[in-house]
Amino acid sequence: MQAPASTKLALLDVAGMVAADRATIGAGTPGHVLMERAGQAVADVADRLAPAGARILVLCGPGNNGGDGFVVARLLRERGRRVTLALAGERSRLTGDAAVMAGLWTGPVEPIAGLLPQDHDLIVDALFGAGLSRRLEGEVAGLVAAVNASGRPVIAVDVPSGLAGDTGRSEGEVVRASQTVTFFRLKPGHLLQPGRALCGEVTLADIGIPADLVFTAEHPATMFRNAPGLWRRAWPAHAAETHKYRRGAVLVVAGGLAGVGAPRLGARAALRIGAGLVSVACRPEALVAHAARGPDALMQRSVATVEELGEMLGEARLSAVLAGPALGLDLPAREAVQAVLRSAVPAVLDADALTLMAQAGGLRRLIERRGAPCVLTPHEGEFTRLFGSVPEIARAASKLDRARHAAGRSGAVVVLKGSDTVIASPDGRAAINTTGSAALATAGSGDVLGGLIAGLLAQGMPAFEAACAAVWLHGRAGEALGFGLIADDLPEAVMRLVNEDALSDPNAT
Repeated sequence: MQAPASTKLALLDVAGMVAADRATIGAGTPGHVLMERAGQAVADVADRLAPAGARILVLCGPGNNGGDGFVVARLLRERGRRVTLALAGERSRLTGDAAVMAGLWTGPVEPIAGLLPQDHDLIVDALFGAGLSRRLEGEVAGLVAAVNASGRPVIAVDVPSGLAGDTGRSEGEVVRASQTVTFFRLKPGHLLQPGRALCGEVTLADIGIPADLVFTAEHPATMFRNAPGLWRRAWPAHAAETHKYRRGAVLVVAGGLAGVGAPRLGARAALRIGAGLVSVACRPEALVAHAARGPDALMQRSVATVEELGEMLGEARLSAVLAGPALGLDLPAREAVQAVLRSAVPAVLDADALTLMAQAGGLRRLIERRGAPCVLTPHEGEFTRLFGSVPEIARAASKLDRARHAAGRSGAVVVLKGSDTVIASPDGRAAINTTGSAALATAGSGDVLGGLIAGLLAQGMPAFEAACAAVWLHGRAGEALGFGLIADDLPEAVMRLVNEDALSDPNAT
């Protein structure tokens, strides 16, 4: 059985949520009870948000999402609220639990034709749930456009109508919600963009689905929201008698004089995250520039040939290597990447190293023969160069799917960067990150992330957990610093987060 912290962070796709409902019903909880609990969770949020005397519009669809809406309307009316319920479709065509809940509603049911959302103070969107597989059309699409144009706050039930729960995408009109209330576990579409932005603030409601009924040894959780509960147990622990080599030695492979800053950002980050020793291996002409820039704790080593680099990579005390930031795309850079790939040292490959690997081809063969963990950290452009010609990856429905396919195909942990960074492992596990802000869209930010991952790998953290931890901390550091940050600020901000015990923050799970 998986640790409770990780199953609490688990995500369920639409099929997984359907299976969870069925398993709970099969274990003795009727479906209409689950629907009543779901509706109550939404009604509680609406009751809290709507001021006294507010006019509340509940929009119901033809399926179970609409059934939730009937519960919301009934409970709010019982609490003395002014409620208008409108139904897309015919009441007589409702079936199952949705029909049961519609039967308990004794107020009028308005058609959606001619409805004026702006005449209400709060709107509850219970039109369509996460399983919608087509674009909204006709009157419903027009209604959604009117809801968005009304400027009124919207509470979405499960997901905003028009949004695909598995991908976070929409092919047409989609409700822009202020709040979303979903049930048992989040779905990928709540976290992947643009879904995350369209959902607004998300409330996760407990409706009585037992986690141990859903996540079992035969069906473990494999998709997660990235947070400390996912990787805290693997965080490096150092005894009082430790020394710098036990804390891990990192080698950052740098290029020439034109690219001094980027590898140093990665090196500094590796130091600040706890590695005991970090060295920059640079070309001879860049040695003086590196030595002049500090910090004094950072070592510099001149590397004139690929053979010299190979000797460094073979040193017994070396624990991890970072290659790519400002490495260059010339022949010496290509040889340096090949040397890293031939080594048996845990590696983080970023930036120029990814471009060189894409040019070389045969990615899985290069990684498999290493015999050591490998982490790739592409942004979308680099990812496309690496994997864009692979049919199953190019056709994948979502960013999550693409990252998982890429990890499985390459044999590496893949960190597909962005505002919704996805971390995927070759074993099928994946996490979607939610920390960070637009302030991190600045030169050198990715170099720092690569150094954080390398520093954690050097301390013995498994590759997937190291990547998840580094991405989460990197994002939190960006949030703490805000606009105006430069990449040089990030390593120190991460150090403060770790020392302020951010990893045990209960709000971070």
